Amino acid sequence: MATKQLDCRGMKCPQPILKMTNALMRKDVRPGDILEVTANCSTFENDVEVWCKQWKKILVSMADENDGSKKATVQI
Repeated sequence: MATKQLDCRGMKCPQPILKMTNALMRKDVRPGDILEVTANCSTFENDVEVWCKQWKKILVSMADENDGSKKATVQI
């Protein structure tokens, strides 16, 4: 099991979600891995929830970061 981090701060919808999808499609993350994504897009929290349902992935946590962004932890 590995942890992959994506820094998507400064990107607007749908770029953070596209980056997550690209990581999955390129097999940068594999089943059992953890994907940590940090973003400050206003729709990020909802977008990640929808993405997890569509891709059948587990949203482990959604946390507020000190800089006002959010960090999603997703189990692949």
